[in-house]
Amino acid sequence: MSASRRVLCTLTHPSAAHKSSLFSFYCFPLSRPRQFSNLIMSQNQRRGGGNREQQWKPNSKPKAVTSASSSVDDAVTTKLGGLSISEGQIWKPKSYGTVTGSNAAVASATLTPVDVQTEKETVDLSKIFLKSNLLENFKVDNSTYSLAQIRATFYPKFENEKSDQEIRIRMIEMVSKGLATLEVSLKHSGSLFMYAGHEGGAYAKNSFGNIYTAVGVFVLGRMFREAWGSRAGDMQAQFNDFIERNRISISMELVTAVLGDHGQRPRDDYAVVTAVTELGNGKPKFYSTPEVIAFCRKWCLPTNHVWLFSTRKSVTSFFAAYDLLYEEGTATSVCSALDEVADISVPGSKDHIKVQGEILEGLVARIVTHESTKHMEEVLKDHPSPPADGAGIDLGPSLREICAVNRTDEKQQIKALLHNVGSSFCPDHSDWYDSHSRNADRSVLSKFLQAHPADYSTAKLQEMIRLMREKRFPAAFKCYHNFHKAESVSSDNLFYKMVIHVHSDSAFRRYQKEIRHKPGLWPLYRGFFIDINLFKANAERAAEIAKSNNDVVRHVNNGSSTSTIDGLANEDSNLMIKLKFLTYKLRTFLIRNGLSVLFKDGPAAYKAYYLRQMKIWGTSAGKQIALSKMLDEWAVYIRRKCGNRQLSSAIYLSEAEPFLEQFAKRSPENQALIGSAGNLVRTEDFLAVVEGGMDEEGDLATEREAAPESLSPSVKDTIQNKEGLIVFFPGIPGCAKSALCRELLNTPGGLGDDRPVQSLMGDLIKGRYWPKIADERKKKPYSIILADKNAPNEEVWKQIENMCHSTRASAVPIIPDSEGTDSNPFALDALAVFMFRVLQRVNHPGNLDKSSPNVGYVMLMFYHLYDGKSRKYFEEELVERFGSLVKMPLLKPDRSPLPASLISVLEEGIDLYNLHTKRHGRLESNKGSYAQEWVKWEKKSRDIVSTNAEYLNSIQVPFEFAVQQVLEQLRKIAKGDYTLPSAEKKLGTVVFAAVNIPAAEVKGLLDKLSGMNADVEAFLKEKNMDDFLKKAHVTLAHKRSHGVTSVASYSLYLHRQVPVELNALLFTDKMAALQAQLGSIDDEKIISKNEWPHVTIWTGVGVQPKEANTLPQLLSEGQATVVEINPPVTISGTVEFF
Repeated sequence: MSASRRVLCTLTHPSAAHKSSLFSFYCFPLSRPRQFSNLIMSQNQRRGGGNREQQWKPNSKPKAVTSASSSVDDAVTTKLGGLSISEGQIWKPKSYGTVTGSNAAVASATLTPVDVQTEKETVDLSKIFLKSNLLENFKVDNSTYSLAQIRATFYPKFENEKSDQEIRIRMIEMVSKGLATLEVSLKHSGSLFMYAGHEGGAYAKNSFGNIYTAVGVFVLGRMFREAWGSRAGDMQAQFNDFIERNRISISMELVTAVLGDHGQRPRDDYAVVTAVTELGNGKPKFYSTPEVIAFCRKWCLPTNHVWLFSTRKSVTSFFAAYDLLYEEGTATSVCSALDEVADISVPGSKDHIKVQGEILEGLVARIVTHESTKHMEEVLKDHPSPPADGAGIDLGPSLREICAVNRTDEKQQIKALLHNVGSSFCPDHSDWYDSHSRNADRSVLSKFLQAHPADYSTAKLQEMIRLMREKRFPAAFKCYHNFHKAESVSSDNLFYKMVIHVHSDSAFRRYQKEIRHKPGLWPLYRGFFIDINLFKANAERAAEIAKSNNDVVRHVNNGSSTSTIDGLANEDSNLMIKLKFLTYKLRTFLIRNGLSVLFKDGPAAYKAYYLRQMKIWGTSAGKQIALSKMLDEWAVYIRRKCGNRQLSSAIYLSEAEPFLEQFAKRSPENQALIGSAGNLVRTEDFLAVVEGGMDEEGDLATEREAAPESLSPSVKDTIQNKEGLIVFFPGIPGCAKSALCRELLNTPGGLGDDRPVQSLMGDLIKGRYWPKIADERKKKPYSIILADKNAPNEEVWKQIENMCHSTRASAVPIIPDSEGTDSNPFALDALAVFMFRVLQRVNHPGNLDKSSPNVGYVMLMFYHLYDGKSRKYFEEELVERFGSLVKMPLLKPDRSPLPASLISVLEEGIDLYNLHTKRHGRLESNKGSYAQEWVKWEKKSRDIVSTNAEYLNSIQVPFEFAVQQVLEQLRKIAKGDYTLPSAEKKLGTVVFAAVNIPAAEVKGLLDKLSGMNADVEAFLKEKNMDDFLKKAHVTLAHKRSHGVTSVASYSLYLHRQVPVELNALLFTDKMAALQAQLGSIDDEKIISKNEWPHVTIWTGVGVQPKEANTLPQLLSEGQATVVEINPPVTISGTVEFF
């Protein structure tokens, strides 16, 4: 990047740049540049000098939503009669809000455990809310209104429907055409924390009033002290007042060592602002990144490191740099490379290396408007980095010190943290009351939806919630008493907080589809908290509300189209890609998430687990070998140290970090393999107490990475005739396995050999099925057994693997061919066909036929046994375990889409199944809370399937064709002719850039030279060039020799043709190469970083190809021979990454 284009903003904060998570896992809506004068204080001012049971009901048309209105201030100001809470009744902690001079010493000396029993308690506000049964007596009638305002929220979660490669191509295309800019930020490893002021509240992703929010408030308050020093108390109060008055919510990535291990324990506890949101009285408005930076610099809040790429050269170089760094990138190397190739680089106010370390989780890249570059330059000019006035001041006890002293329970730690925050920043602790006293009756939600909306925002939120409930989205709407409004409560004026907790990412995908059909819907946000007011309005007030609502609706209807955001189509404005690094993933995915497999199933299962993960990621062969050795050593080390007691994933780095440090010290190669190790932060004495093992971010659960683009590299799988064969079916009832087994059993010649074939139908076997198969294997070890029973999960697959090992057999899975979804290997159209087939059965041996009352429930039960596996992951796992895979054709490729009625009833059933199992586990559908709903759904689903019988018959391939295809695949496997599809080169494994030229043309040139020159003929005479010269290239740059950015610079010409002129052959008895001169692309000369561009054509035994670089030197010393090619020969090649 040229000096004139690069804007490097060096901060004078005590730390500067490298890590943050400005956009972790979320796409950001774009906003136009906004004037800051009305949002941020002036420069002079700044520097004065639990879930309830959910009810299920079938889909129905939503009721018409009444239009909304504006203010209802006079309807919500009624005070709770007789309620008076005195100063003495409220527990107020000691304050460290302003620590300076001698007070600092006192603050440091007062670090003692907080006595939960003797500490002065707050008044029990829950009794005030509940003693008069206010909600129970609050009846919804025509005078009842509800007012809902979003209190805190984070960006919507957008699920990309395109592959990562498709997204990259689209991003490069948009930037190249000047339609957009690519914005890239560091990805932090922390927890989402949102703050809306001391009255607005502090929130985690799906909760509030717990250890996560207490830690967040403490860290935020401490950062104010670091930034503002002796003025911290005043500025904390002003900040709270400002965001309360302007209804602003601040979202942050909270990075601490007290809430459990991620990729590396941070050296300091901190937060980075990831979003600033104006909530107002309508739809949330998210600040653009330049606006976030301006806001944070005014208030001295920490920002993230951000890069902007506005040209084709810079954006292609960015993706190339990531691919080069994917397997070994650390904070230093990544930030340095991006600083070089970006058009604008804005370092964060926290230096990742100083506060976190070298292990970097990843990057987040998203499309923003083309004007973002200019806007960012203006903000950096107008808002310089602020100094840190609190540097060197005693800030009082640290987060880790407080947690270490108060280790009794979560409540004690929360109270101690709030005690030390100080009253200037957190004067009210009512949100941290016990959750059982905050919970409100579930009828809050129903009364909220029944009441008239008091304004437009309320109407839109009601619309969203109604749709999610009617479509049975996997989400909970948890309501709590709003203690901040205690003094305003009366029998006709009630206040609550609602948390919209989305349980599954499938809800976001499904909601996006709803938005496409109904663009007026508000987004479904991640981190979604709403303040609700239920009140009564007299006739006069109701008329005012109605008039105001009508005015708002007319304004909205006359507004501009919502199909674009700042000139970008919605689809493009949501383009986002997450790019993680292997050095992070080997710690979290391979070590931490593999602990349960290692301790439960043993080293062999653990090895299979980590190899499968690395194949899914497309890890290079060399890295797979090196990591396998390291992970095998780790498995032995940790099992020997812990015995049978599994290491806790929350503190796994206590053992992993010392192990990795010792491993890295053995060699530079080991150091590069793991990225960084050492300087362990010990957490055992100060880890936060999280009750019930709760994990707010879900990070301690095993994460599922995206499946690869294709199967693993080509391999041959041969079934020896001396071995037996087990054919089994990971499927669902109705997949035609029994019919297929009958056909295979009666096929003349079987699988093309003399092994006997037998079929065992699971519905006819008494007792345990798979032990019976094992017995048959022992009796007839060379036979082919068709295991006619659904084999849906890893438990069954493991039994089959064990049988194969113990009885010298191979196993082949046969699966129905289906596109699948992101979370299930079978698409809804396949499920619909399976259900249709089952409902055609009569007198089925397993009693699953048209006469069964719960066919739908059983089908959904089997369908959910595969839940969480994408189609590609499902196939990859089967191939990894059994070495082959047979696909049985099911649906015609040119079929028409699944009718909406079938989609709707199946999704309805899936949501009902999720509700049922969440509450009742495996209880049968005719029992439990949802028995009547199941009866209604079973009838409805049968009726709809029957109505669409003609369609469901028409989309299936002929059964005879399916049988023939399966038989051909099985016979190929038996003969050893079966080859898995080849894998494409994965992204993220680039090592060097080169011009790839056709080897055949190079060999043709050598043959011609051999016929013209005796020396060349003699040199080539005994060399089999067909074996050696299978590929030919001219190296442009290698990341080891020339650096990451040098290789990345050629990304602009990727896949473009360039002429290569070959003008001489140089050779010795150890090596030979053709001298090359590169041409131009678009009138720009392609220049190799090598001093001597060449094509290596041969090296002797033990000679590395890179040694050919020495040929010019050897020629000057008389130790090499040169044969000129006159006239030179030009061969066309393409620029590629290898």
